[in-house]
Amino acid sequence: MSAQSQEPGTGLVIAVDGTSGSGKSSTSRRVAVRLGLRYLDTGAMYRAVTWWVLKQGIDPTDAAEVAERSVEPEIVSGTDPEAPTIEVDGKDVSVEIRGADVNAAVSPVSAVPDVRARLLLLQRSAISAAVADGVGMVVEGRDIGSVVAPEAQVKVYLSADPSARAARRSAEEGGSDLGRTQESLLNRDRIDSTREASPLVQADGAVHIDTTDLTLEQVVARVVELVEAAR
Repeated sequence: MSAQSQEPGTGLVIAVDGTSGSGKSSTSRRVAVRLGLRYLDTGAMYRAVTWWVLKQGIDPTDAAEVAERSVEPEIVSGTDPEAPTIEVDGKDVSVEIRGADVNAAVSPVSAVPDVRARLLLLQRSAISAAVADGVGMVVEGRDIGSVVAPEAQVKVYLSADPSARAARRSAEEGGSDLGRTQESLLNRDRIDSTREASPLVQADGAVHIDTTDLTLEQVVARVVELVEAAR
C-alpha cells in the first residue's frame, strides 16, 4: 500500500535509525504513543541476546560460538510504547540489558550475521503482525530503513553532535564520565557503521534530523509532520 493511502493507526510503518544517543528511543516511543502505533526497539533485542551470551559465559568476540549458540534463547519483545518490555526465556531483562557489561559487548554480538538473520525474522514478524492488525508500528534501530523495513512509509535518520549525545547518555546513566561516554558512543558507531552485515547507514529516502539543538518535543513534532506529509 502506498504512503499516500496510509493513515496513522492503519498499518503505517515508521523506520527510525541513527547514531547512539541521538534520541531514537525517546522519539520513537513518543511518536508511537501520539499516533496510536505499536513500538519495537530492535536494539533491545540485540542487547537481550548479548545479555544471554554473557550469562552463558560465552566470549562475545567469538563470532563462531555466538552464531552457534544464539539460536537457543527465546526472545520476546513487548510492543506497548508506554511500557516496552524485552524477555529472554520468560525473564524480563529490560533493566539488565542496559548494564555496562552489555554496553561493552553488544557491538561484536550484533555484528554476527547469524544473530542478525535470526532477529531480522522476529522483527519482520512483529511488523507484519502490527500491519495485519491495522495498527502499525514505529521501529527503531540501526538498519531499519535499509534492511528491516525498506518499504516503510516514513524513514527518519537521527544524529547529533557527539558532545550532545554524550551528555544525554551520561544523564541517562546517572552522571557517567562524559569523556568515556563519548568515546564509547563513537566507538560503537564506528563498529556498527563498518560491520559487513547490515551496517549503520542513512537509508535511501530517509529524512535526516539533527537533534543537537532540538528538544524532544520538537523532534517528535518533526516526525509527525513527516507522517502527515506522507498521507
